Parts: sequence; C-alpha cells; structure tokens
Amino acid sequence: HDAALADGTGDRLRTGISLRMEGGRIAWIRPNDDADLGGAEVIDAGGAVIVPAMVDSHSHLTMQGGSHWIARGDDSAEVLRQVARENAKRLAHAGVLWVRDVGAPSKDGRPVSLDARDELSGRPGQPYIRVAGTWIGRTGYPALWVTVDGAQLKAAALAQLDLGTDFVKVYMDAPGGVRDAPFSVEELRAAVEAVHARGARITCHSGYLDGARVAAEAGVDSIEHGMELDEDVVRTMKRNDVTLVSTLSVFASWETFARTTTIERFAGAEGRERIAARKAGAYASVALARKGGVRIATGTDFGGGSVRAGHLAWEVELLVEAGLEPHEALAAATRNGGTLLGHDHAGRIEEGLPADLVLVHGDPLSDARALWRVWSVYQRGVRIA
Repeated sequence: HDAALADGTGDRLRTGISLRMEGGRIAWIRPNDDADLGGAEVIDAGGAVIVPAMVDSHSHLTMQGGSHWIARGDDSAEVLRQVARENAKRLAHAGVLWVRDVGAPSKDGRPVSLDARDELSGRPGQPYIRVAGTWIGRTGYPALWVTVDGAQLKAAALAQLDLGTDFVKVYMDAPGGVRDAPFSVEELRAAVEAVHARGARITCHSGYLDGARVAAEAGVDSIEHGMELDEDVVRTMKRNDVTLVSTLSVFASWETFARTTTIERFAGAEGRERIAARKAGAYASVALARKGGVRIATGTDFGGGSVRAGHLAWEVELLVEAGLEPHEALAAATRNGGTLLGHDHAGRIEEGLPADLVLVHGDPLSDARALWRVWSVYQRGVRIA
C-alpha cells in the first residue's frame, strides 16, 4: 500500500499505488484512493518502489567467477552444483528471479547446469532457471567444451537439446584470438533452423565483428556481448529480430584487478590497453543497437568472468552510462529479458500475472543505483527476502 511503481514500460514513476497479491498472482493495481484493503494483510510500502523481478540474461550458474573462473570449470560436479546453490540464493536475495545460464562445464557427457536446474527449479525461494548446456565451439577450443567443425554444428546443437537443455549456445569467436567467424552463415543457419524446428532458441557469443555479422545473418535469437557491432550488423539484427545481450560489467570488473599481476597473466603486458579498447567498443555497440532499435536485454556474465552473482544492478548502471535512459535500462533487466526467454510473465508486472516483484528504496527511473537497494522480494506472492 502507498508504493510507487516502475515497471519498465515508461519513463514516469507512478506514485500512490496499491497492489494486491492473491493466490500467487497480482489481483489488481490501483491508485490508493481506489484500493479496497479489506481482508488483506497490509504492507506499508510508503517510500518504496515496486519493480518487476529481474532477469539476468547472461550467466553461468555453476561457476563462481573471479580471475580463476576457467580453472574452476575443472572442479568436481558436486562442487559446481554447490556453487549453483549459493549463486541461486544470492540472485533471489538481489531480486533476480530469472536466470538464463549460457554455458556450463560438462561432466561425464552431461552439462552440470541441467542438474542444477532440475534440483532448484520449482522450489520456493529459488530463481526460475533456463540453461543452454555446454558451449559449442570450433575444433581447437578446450576439451571442457563441445568442439566441432562446421559440418557438425547442426548435429551438435540438436544433441544439446536431446540432453534436455532449454536452448543452445554457440561460440562465434574462433580459437586462438582469430577475428574471423569460426562457422559460416550457411552452417550456422542450418543449426538455427533445426533448433527452431524443435521449438527452442539459439544464441551466439560474439566478441568480434565478423562473428556478430554471421550470427545476425543466420537469424539467431540473440548475440551475447556484441563487443564489436557496426551499423550494417545492427540493421541485420533489427531485421531478423536478434536481441543484443549486453555484459558491460565484465569490463568494469576487469578494471578492478587491472592494477595487479593478475591482469598480466589474463591479458598480457598490454592488458590495460586491450581492456580499454574492448570496453570502448562494447559501449559503442550498445549505443548503436539502441539507435538502431535493436532489443537490448542484459546480463552480468557472472561465473564466466570476475563478476559475481546478484550484481545485475551494476549492469543497469552501466547501460545508463552507455547512453540508455534509466527506464530503458530497467526494461533491459526485466521485460526484455523475459521476451528473450519467451515467457510472458518474466520481468513483468501486470494484473493476472504471477506476483514476482521487488521493492527497492529509491527511483530507478532517475537513479539506476536504486536497484542495489532491495528491501523485499516476492515470488508468487510470498516474501522470500
């Protein structure tokens, strides 16, 4: 009662709002003067803002992050499952109730993320989890991945779905830092069409321009990172309804250890310059995508770099820094992520939908940092944090 509402659909905060949760759903949203509080447990939300439960569209649930994140992929399946449990708890407490896992180590031929999803999904207080299984890359990448040549890409994608994954992830950077795309448009399009025919979705990691071009032309559902986009690629993304999933906080996190010997090991002697150049390209790509009308969803890449779980608010801040309006950045972390997932209630607050919502202190439409200040989290009408 007496809250404000920011649902990512506009740039104006609605104040003096009451919202009734009943049977796990949003029964109604009304101005205070029209609210019937009879028979309800009333939560005094004066000074708080209701936002949709957030969607981390790019994560690695079974990985702990940090500068040794690649090595941690060699940990045992049980260790990785425990990491997933801990990460899931952090996400829920931060108001992130949807997590899109875009790659996990495989143990004995089975992506560990499948076990994490099956264990945690449907349990009260746990985020809703969608997983891509194991990364699919070009022959030459580490044994941790599924590695194939171009002719095998379609079969490898379908094999991931056969294991029970929710969608497929293809790595569109070539091994060894080569900037050319590792698969052709024809090879990737065959995989896209086969995955779509199964009713699933397919996404591509792209750190370089040529990989993004091929992915956009092949009609994938999203491009992850998109650190190098140009106007032609953006036009193709818009035409083929390809979402850009930003991960700007990766660069911010790298900068936090750029003054240590870690960065020398991670990026070479010229590490700081390389990070600065890639960061500038990523920010410019986000600005191009916004200008070109491309849908932007956002993720942290937690576990797949030095970022940790539950830091999606950082990404929202950086999207504003990159040129998005605060309401656009909020939409990227909520409803746009839901659209990418293909779930009509993910990241949305509407009458009749499940009551998954967050109360924060401050106005996220004028200050993206407000999303750090979580007061309470409700999942299907039950307070979980």
